[in-house]
Amino acid sequence: MFEIIKNTYTIFFGRPFFYRLNYALFYLGLRGMGFLNYENKKNIDTGEKRFLEAFLKDRKNFVLVDVGANVGGYIQEVIKINPDVSVFGFEPHPKTFGVLKKNAEEFSCKSIEIFNVGLSNKKEKLFLYDHGHNDGSAHASLHKGVIEQIHNSSSISYEVDVDFIDNFVLQNQIEKINLLKIDTEGNELNVLLGAKDSLKAGRIEVIHFEFNEMNVISSTFFKDFWDLLFEFDFYRVLHDGMHHIQTYNALTCEIFAYQNIVAIKKVDGVKFGEQE
Repeated sequence: MFEIIKNTYTIFFGRPFFYRLNYALFYLGLRGMGFLNYENKKNIDTGEKRFLEAFLKDRKNFVLVDVGANVGGYIQEVIKINPDVSVFGFEPHPKTFGVLKKNAEEFSCKSIEIFNVGLSNKKEKLFLYDHGHNDGSAHASLHKGVIEQIHNSSSISYEVDVDFIDNFVLQNQIEKINLLKIDTEGNELNVLLGAKDSLKAGRIEVIHFEFNEMNVISSTFFKDFWDLLFEFDFYRVLHDGMHHIQTYNALTCEIFAYQNIVAIKKVDGVKFGEQE
């Protein structure tokens, strides 16, 4: 029956006259499926908040590693929900780190340590790029094209220290990362590649990251995350809930538009969100 509907729709609406209508339906459909819901990112959105509330409820002694902590908004939201958290925050931008450091002094949680360091797949020095006219923005990236091509802006750069999760875990003797949040404007996959040993050892419980047009600049696909995190269940955060992505499908996964992804270490009988 659905095949008949699809073919009929194509016959009647697959014409240039209806292109704008089809585009509008496509755009609205993406919004409903959890894409492009980034306009109000000053505060954490409803879907993210519901996930955090469900995940953090009644948790004790959990560890949050926030990669790309910016000024600490995500950390603050986690603490509001459950202050019994040990936080490790990473922010490589020198100006933004200054704001984060000041804000962190006001956070009330079990413990918090912040580092003026970026995370990637190895220890080195790299250049971090930001807007020339808005230095200290939330768009700062290790990929110059994010600023100059995606945001069509002139860029400035800072040489920053970069480490990797496995090295940090080893040096600090961290046994478990309950929540790894990554917001690195296109460098998310490299951060995870720098955590291969931790992933293999089962030290990471949940990963919260974004997939969007920045990944075009860094030449990474959703399939790269899917293959690397094969021991995790993937969920796309909707406005009011989460959708379980049970199978990889290039048509619905390789959409280079803002999507908020939660990857949860597979545990028998434990599922979040709706089923596909």
